[in-house]
Amino acid sequence: MDKFSIDSHKLLYHPIRVSKWLESKDWEGKKKIYPIYVEITPIGSCNHRCTFCSVDYIGYKSIKQDEELLKKRIKEMSQLGVKSIMFAGEGEPTLYKPLPNILDLCSKVGIDTSLTTNAVAINKKTITNFLKNCSWIKVSINAGDKESYSKIHKTKESDFDKVIENLTLAAKIKKENNYSCTIGSQMLLLPENSHSAIDLAKKMRDAGVDYLVIKPYTQSLYGNSRIYEGLTYENLLYLEKELKKYETETFKIIFRANTMKKLNEPKQPYSKCYSTPYFWAYIMADGSVYGCSAYLQNEKFNFGNINTHSFKEIWEGEKRKEGINFIENNLDISLCRKNCRMDEVNRYLWKLKNPNPHVNFI
Repeated sequence: MDKFSIDSHKLLYHPIRVSKWLESKDWEGKKKIYPIYVEITPIGSCNHRCTFCSVDYIGYKSIKQDEELLKKRIKEMSQLGVKSIMFAGEGEPTLYKPLPNILDLCSKVGIDTSLTTNAVAINKKTITNFLKNCSWIKVSINAGDKESYSKIHKTKESDFDKVIENLTLAAKIKKENNYSCTIGSQMLLLPENSHSAIDLAKKMRDAGVDYLVIKPYTQSLYGNSRIYEGLTYENLLYLEKELKKYETETFKIIFRANTMKKLNEPKQPYSKCYSTPYFWAYIMADGSVYGCSAYLQNEKFNFGNINTHSFKEIWEGEKRKEGINFIENNLDISLCRKNCRMDEVNRYLWKLKNPNPHVNFI
């Protein structure tokens, strides 16, 4: 059972924000709808070069957020209604040395945090901080054996052992301190690692993590890597039943079959993107604020930069107004990334905007 709604969405838990969006008819109303969730890239560099990387075109630049300025913006975002921040993005977030301090601040100002990481560059001290502060941590580990892992992550085989070791340590620290943080792991299902999915499930169970996600690949719009373009999953759906055998009371496997099956849909069941740029935002390592992570470096989705303007100035500014107009009237969503992060949210919002004739018969 996917109790965290990883293969669906959670916007239904935010009816007040959705109601404001539904009722807003002009810019004066729309500009005040702040994101519930923000993804922040604290640093652009990465210690891996994964074969499937969706942001390889950005170039893993050695740039990072200014700690004090980022803290200032996070305090502001909390006051404006941002509820959660995931630290991930173009680079490996744990390479950003001030991250523990940033997480401490987020907890202090009431923002829920999460972390997506390859978990190589962490240690007991940072793990303890992450577990203390984060609602969840998800580790990207894309094979069940070190040989396949090193080829997919384009790194040394010893990193695989290091990740298993760090996950085991995280589970131990969590239990000893009674932390509530959910420790997750994730494998992108590829032709090169499908044979190792069961081995990975066993290793994750034995390490003491809370869940393993098996998710499909979707092609990045601008990504340099095209080796998995067109990949579908009909011949791998059998793994869901096989993997479920390794679940326990404390370890769950979330096989994203719904998302895999949607890859075969001829088109989305909605004709507009309603989630962007309202309910979420993305901040690059250089401080640029985007309405959609699928369109990084596309200026139509770039609303400003936190290094030169406040978040309020950016979100209520002219560039976001122009972005809303473009998305509502000119964006051809057939060209968007399939199964994008907001796909399930858009399906939900489309139904609200386009109800069937009998919705009052509840």
